[in-house]
Amino acid sequence: MNNTQFSFKTVKRLLSYLNRYKAALITVGVCIILSSLASVASSLFLQTLIDDYILPLLGASNPVFTGLIKALAVIGVIYLIGTLATLIYNRVMVTIAQGTLRQIRDEMFEKMQGLPVRYFDTHTHGDIMSRYTNDTDTLRQMIAQSLAQLVTSICTIIAVFCAMLYQSIYLTLVVLAAVAGQLFITRILTGKSGFFFVKQQDTLGDLDGYVEEMIHGQKIIKVFCHEEQTKKEFRRRNREWEHASSSANGYANALMPVSNSIGYLQYVIVAVIGAWMAINQAGNLTISGMNTITLGTIASFLTLSRNFTNPISQVANQFNSIITALAGAARIFSLMDEKPETDEGYVTLVNTIETESGEMREISEHTGTWAWKHPHRDGTTTLSKLSGEVVFEHVDFSYSPEKQILYDISLAAKQGQKIALVGATGAGKTTITNLINRFYDIGGGKIRYDSINIEKIKKPDLRRSLGIVLQDVNLFTGTVMENLHYGNPSATDEECIEAAKLANAHNFIMMLPGGYDTLLEGDGSGLSQGQRQLISIARAVVADPPVMILDEATSSIDTRTEALVQQGMDRLMEGRTVFVIAHRLSTVMNSDIIMVMDKGRIIERGSHDELIEKKGTYYQLYTGTFELE
Repeated sequence: MNNTQFSFKTVKRLLSYLNRYKAALITVGVCIILSSLASVASSLFLQTLIDDYILPLLGASNPVFTGLIKALAVIGVIYLIGTLATLIYNRVMVTIAQGTLRQIRDEMFEKMQGLPVRYFDTHTHGDIMSRYTNDTDTLRQMIAQSLAQLVTSICTIIAVFCAMLYQSIYLTLVVLAAVAGQLFITRILTGKSGFFFVKQQDTLGDLDGYVEEMIHGQKIIKVFCHEEQTKKEFRRRNREWEHASSSANGYANALMPVSNSIGYLQYVIVAVIGAWMAINQAGNLTISGMNTITLGTIASFLTLSRNFTNPISQVANQFNSIITALAGAARIFSLMDEKPETDEGYVTLVNTIETESGEMREISEHTGTWAWKHPHRDGTTTLSKLSGEVVFEHVDFSYSPEKQILYDISLAAKQGQKIALVGATGAGKTTITNLINRFYDIGGGKIRYDSINIEKIKKPDLRRSLGIVLQDVNLFTGTVMENLHYGNPSATDEECIEAAKLANAHNFIMMLPGGYDTLLEGDGSGLSQGQRQLISIARAVVADPPVMILDEATSSIDTRTEALVQQGMDRLMEGRTVFVIAHRLSTVMNSDIIMVMDKGRIIERGSHDELIEKKGTYYQLYTGTFELE
């Protein structure tokens, strides 16, 4: 696992999202300055309060408290201004944080929709989800809390430092010496914690990915009694995250007590030195000249020194939160920086109608009649009717350079033909259908669709012409009707119902509590696997595509239902080019061409009768003398 590194580019990129909140950030800046000045003013006012109001009253026989009350009222107003300023900038920063995260999540999701299938095949779903949840949450905390507190602390440090120089340069040097030791220790601890905070986010994403995978496969785990091995692997990954997290937080949490201890030590030293200077009437150097330290000066300076060291401790503490957030931001930006799916195609798919003169005319409505729209350099376009012929010419393919999957695949599927692909698991059957969709690009050879190189067809248009029913069914949260409309949003409810009848799904849908308005949740977990598959088939029927790909489409349906569905599928296949992948040979017997695959090569091809007559691999599969692995 590679640790995601962050850099100043990450910081710059993250800050770019705040540009749209310039007015709000100016408001925050003003409020932070007011809050910092209020804190310093209250500390400086303590000297005046003690020397000019409290000490004179102690020796007076008839003390008058009018001046003291006015002074306390003034300091009360200063505190009120500081409190209101703090409240305002915290509220505004929360708004900025949520707006920024909304924009980031929108961009992440939009980017994700443009990523190739390869990305999702090589990254666990849990790790991707962790970027939307854990990583964005660390960003929220940083923008809403850490960033504002960091700026506040820096402003307070500057203001307090100037105030300390105004009161005593000698005592300020004592404070700076203590701060230097504090910063030295802070640098060591933050360097250690920074490394582990980055590792913490990576291991958390890995752990989330494993949990998501185990939840998805819980039934398989129980069937194979794999609970102990699963728990063992979870404990291992959890220990990795625990080690990274405990190390990161251990170093981070040590910062505050270490900083506080140094602050307390400095507090005592300043008090002792200040008292000695006051008792001995020692000269006190300030930026305004020499004077004598008073009791009020000592009390005020001690308050200032605490206000100076505490923000430094907070800076160190917030720095760790910022490191965690930047590690999360780097993971988010790494997703955003993934290369999107490229598309150099220029041929598009359009709906057409045939005029009385026999010419095709493009229209926007769904007609069920499709044509390829070819643009030409002179600005003109031509339309050629989509027939559904698919041709592979000596196609080679590999998912990775180390291992080739397909070798010299050549096949021709004419309009209306049913092409069946059979063979052992891993023979390359599904890979062929993935190449037709251009989920992956071929390594060599050509794939032509109606004599057009598919690389010249825009991917969305290519995929719109293909209907796919997979073995693994994906239903979405929504009603049954909404899931059927997924195949063709412009289809009417009546057309969806007819499609369900064709796929033999209508009867069981009507038996659901709400019929077609029944809400499906959790990928249709309340339905049987066969029922989910029937809805998936009906969804493909609604799409009404000229080419169908059925990848083990009836594998989850019992044999009796399969026979009924097959009748509907046969009606669906009329006039369409169909690719069928099946282990049940009974579903491919009526195919025009059956291709037997083995280790990425087509070893036999022909009709059912022709292959039986050859008495080769297909004959052995059909008669049961050889079984698919």
